[in-house]
Amino acid sequence: MLKKLLKSALAILRESIEMCVVLFRVMIPIIIVVKILEELGAIKYLARFLEPVMELAGLPGSMGIVWATTLTTNLYGGLIVFFALAPDNPLTVAQVTVLASMMLVAHSMLVEVKIAHKAGSRFIAMFMIRFGGALIFGMILNFVYKFSGTLQNKNILVWTPETKNPTLMEWGFGQVLNLLTIWIVIVILLAVMDTLKKFKLTDVIARLLRPILAPVGIGHEAVNITTIGMILGLTCGAGLIIKEARAGHIGKRDLFFSMALMGLCHSIIEDTLLMAAIGAHFSGIFLGRILFSLFFVFILERVTMLLPESFLDKYLFNPHASGKK
Repeated sequence: MLKKLLKSALAILRESIEMCVVLFRVMIPIIIVVKILEELGAIKYLARFLEPVMELAGLPGSMGIVWATTLTTNLYGGLIVFFALAPDNPLTVAQVTVLASMMLVAHSMLVEVKIAHKAGSRFIAMFMIRFGGALIFGMILNFVYKFSGTLQNKNILVWTPETKNPTLMEWGFGQVLNLLTIWIVIVILLAVMDTLKKFKLTDVIARLLRPILAPVGIGHEAVNITTIGMILGLTCGAGLIIKEARAGHIGKRDLFFSMALMGLCHSIIEDTLLMAAIGAHFSGIFLGRILFSLFFVFILERVTMLLPESFLDKYLFNPHASGKK
């Protein structure tokens, strides 16, 4: 018994390291490039482009720098800028909810979209799905809140963190800790998945979720991993997707629609609570995001059924990510 447990543990550690090597080869160069762009002030130029875009979602143009920072860095980077601007740019609860929802759908784009490409989708396609999805979602939320007259009261920040610019050494140490955390989470996930498979609980979970995920093009083999990605995060979900894809267990359509859904809606617990802390309402950042993501991918799946396979392979799917057709 002890030998079996030790053998299983070593196999999981080996798998986790192999997965992290694939992920980190993608993540580390892009993290460095993003840091360089940030130091050169490139984010400010992106913010100018986004100013008129923000107005489409009922937000002041000044919030463009918040989303620009979020798109290029991460949610935490965007929130730091938001807290700096908030005192001089009062927003309603509805506006904060719209902004937070757009940030949740589209953030850390260079890193996460590259990971999605590795896991089965074309880079440009996934970028457009997430950026376009965020803008459409923001416009819908803005219309709903304005039309219904809800959440129009002024947003009050109950918590404002102390912000500081980290030194290069502090930034580097923080990135190492982030990568180490990803590895630990992947080890835990692999152990959980291995246990579920041994007790055949993965089939039970798949049967329960199939009525929800099957209509959006996600088959039996990708259901559990997609669920993990939606709950815990795209990086962890994509890591498992890449592993299964390389083993030839998941087809290219499942890979693509799984990554599309995880891209639009992931970390639904941690990130949702993070945005709730700045006053965003759960109707947008939680319930609305889940419903919108499912509907968006449902429509996307129906549209792809009308297109020729050659078009899908060229512009949407990344066939090289999967050993299964």
